[in-house]
Amino acid sequence: MFDKNNRHINYLRISITDHCNLRCQYCLPENNNSFSNNTDLLTADDIEKIVRATSLIGIEKVRITGGEPLIRKDFLEILKKINSIEKIKKIAITTNGFNLSNNLNEFSTNGLNRINISLDSLKPSKYSEITRGGDFFQVMKTIEQASLGQFERIRINVVIMKGINDNEILDFVNLTKELDIGVRFIELMPIGEGKQFISMKNSEILDIIKAKYTLEKDSVDKTDGPASYYKILNFKGEIGFISPLSNRFCEHCNRIRVTSSGFLKLCLHYNQGVDLIPYLKSNISTEELAKIIKSAIYNKPKEHQMNCNSQDKTIETKRMNEIGG
Repeated sequence: MFDKNNRHINYLRISITDHCNLRCQYCLPENNNSFSNNTDLLTADDIEKIVRATSLIGIEKVRITGGEPLIRKDFLEILKKINSIEKIKKIAITTNGFNLSNNLNEFSTNGLNRINISLDSLKPSKYSEITRGGDFFQVMKTIEQASLGQFERIRINVVIMKGINDNEILDFVNLTKELDIGVRFIELMPIGEGKQFISMKNSEILDIIKAKYTLEKDSVDKTDGPASYYKILNFKGEIGFISPLSNRFCEHCNRIRVTSSGFLKLCLHYNQGVDLIPYLKSNISTEELAKIIKSAIYNKPKEHQMNCNSQDKTIETKRMNEIGG
């Protein structure tokens, strides 16, 4: 479907939990204990109904997010339910990778096409510091296993922060030489704990890479949203850039979000949207739910204002794990 600004909305990011087994510095406080009760999270049936409803109004790609989605014990059940929906063409996941390696074959068999793994340092000690205890070697093993060809696309999401990991940019680029993966540099958004760090503009990162390598623009998959991709000659993988701050891409935004508590979120920056829980509890039909979602999407905000020091009360104050990454 199209919103009032004539944007084609075909991509749903649905969070299935706000819980996580890590405490990344720019995402969660070190001693965070404010996770939702499991009984307050969307059930597998709720998730299926929401995805099925959105598929009726043009959603074709679903990304499962969190928190860390793989800590849900019913993740495979959720995946199977989404995979059973005929109009959903792509199913992806964003994960920290810790609970992935032992289930790769099963996930692939049940419809998971694409995997994004968050990894912000290639130095084991630095990775452990950023994530507050993560095991770098376990994640790298998973990335290598996943890149062997059973999935359509494997990507690493990297958030570069000045003074923390900005000396590792070329190290990440060099990963794509031998591994058939994408490395995506994502500008840190000033949401929640992220406000405490200094984001590095992707234009700065691109200049560093261009000083050593010749880049060729790669094709862009429109279902992935407004990311820019590049290739280096004789490198197996690709390099991507998502620049929500330095190159605001709102005019091309094709996505909506649903939080793990069932809130339909129309823009990452704003707290506006629709609480779907009352409708789910009232047991309305999938078709009726689709009409409610469609009406909300039509009024999707034109653009975010993350670069402004606004006191607007509609600006999102929740942390990324609560929103759904």
